[in-house]
Amino acid sequence: MDYQIKLDFNRRPSSVMHIDLNSCFASIEQQANPLLRDKPIAVAAYDTPNGCILAASTQAKLLGIKVGLRVKEGRLLCPDLIVRSPDSDKYRAVHLALRNLLSGYTPKITPKSIDEFVLDFSGTPALQKGIFAVGQEIKNRIKKEIGDYLTVSIGLGPNRFLAKTASNLHKPDGLDEINKDNAFKIYRSLNLMDLNGINRQNAIRLNAVGIYTVMDFFNADLSLLRVAFHSILGYYWFLRLRGWEIDDIDWDTKSFGHSYSLPKFLTTSEEIAPILSKLVEKVGFRMRQANFQARGIHLALLYKNNQYFHEGKSLDQPVFDSRDIYRFAYRLLRHSPYHLPVRNIAVSCFGLSPRSTIQLDLFCDNLRKDSLVTAIDSINDKWGNFVITPAIMANTEDFVHDRIGFGQIRSLI
Repeated sequence: MDYQIKLDFNRRPSSVMHIDLNSCFASIEQQANPLLRDKPIAVAAYDTPNGCILAASTQAKLLGIKVGLRVKEGRLLCPDLIVRSPDSDKYRAVHLALRNLLSGYTPKITPKSIDEFVLDFSGTPALQKGIFAVGQEIKNRIKKEIGDYLTVSIGLGPNRFLAKTASNLHKPDGLDEINKDNAFKIYRSLNLMDLNGINRQNAIRLNAVGIYTVMDFFNADLSLLRVAFHSILGYYWFLRLRGWEIDDIDWDTKSFGHSYSLPKFLTTSEEIAPILSKLVEKVGFRMRQANFQARGIHLALLYKNNQYFHEGKSLDQPVFDSRDIYRFAYRLLRHSPYHLPVRNIAVSCFGLSPRSTIQLDLFCDNLRKDSLVTAIDSINDKWGNFVITPAIMANTEDFVHDRIGFGQIRSLI
């Protein structure tokens, strides 16, 4: 391969739009409750001092409160900080309303997370209005049709990377474009770690080969980028920075998982079992809703002293029934050599395959089991809160609440 290849900046007009709902969970809470508006609020996994902050309002961010801080740390920065527990139903409703609104502009819409969407307007009538005009129209419609307190930052560009970068330029409520005419000016105003996908480790790699600025990055030839990344990533960055599309890939789901930070430490397998059962029920339900079954189960435990145990098991036959998943997960739990208080527990299913290819078993009627599980899922989906559950889950209502991860899009459909 010739690593001295020259490639001009993509000269096509911007046709990609990146939409980011500002301070997603917090702004939705403020939209729902006008008394919270214009006040520093945080949505935290738990409102206890050690609860982790999942989202901060624009007012809270100005005070230095950010995602990942503990509630007690947030209150040190702002004693008047209002803390709310997550309300997943609200966030799902807004996400689906946004998706419905945006789907009227182009069929090429990709939800990247609960608060981010990518729209490709190539070949659509909407482009005749001008992509800037469409962006402003979308902003106005969101305020009018979904919530007057909700704001979105919109970025425009010839590829997804530049549209995403543009959406970060003037948060909150920005509307910006990066194209062939202004890319260099904007690149000179950014640091390497301002680029989506460049973390501290990648910045160190680039610095090691003499790349310190975004313009250094842009001007680097392929041979230098290959040395920096030691992989095809160097070529991908060569294209991204020049406005060519390389990120329009819908990666397949590799696993389904759920984790839980215990509000109090538990030590014995018997104490942990009901929580594990509820985690498994949620994982199994999500996996079946997406029409998958699994050939592997993984369990991870974090202990009070930060000791860590994890183990996975590959299975001879795929499983889809939560009871089977629990049986294997509990065996993994009993394999742990540590008898210490547990702080965090996580379970996941991997080795996914379509559930439509259920394999018959000589010793188990999988078709009958599938019918039973489907019926139970239908009831639980209709009435919510797992009205039909294993007996071991009794009295676990206060544990493993319904949560939405920012990237868990399939579970919102």
